[in-house]
Amino acid sequence: MPVVKADLGACQGYANCVVGAPDYFDLDDDGIVVLLKIDVPEADRQRVVEAARSCPVSALRVED
Repeated sequence: MPVVKADLGACQGYANCVVGAPDYFDLDDDGIVVLLKIDVPEADRQRVVEAARSCPVSALRVED
């Protein structure tokens, strides 16, 4: 099953990921991404991949 990974040091809090997949991503009080779910079922894969790719600093990825 694919998993979501985040580079917390790269995150700048743009929140594009939150807009694209709010059930997988959130921001903490400092504006850093929080992963709400790690495992990505196939039914959610395309949406979560697109949300991760929308990050302007490439802080997110989905790996098999």
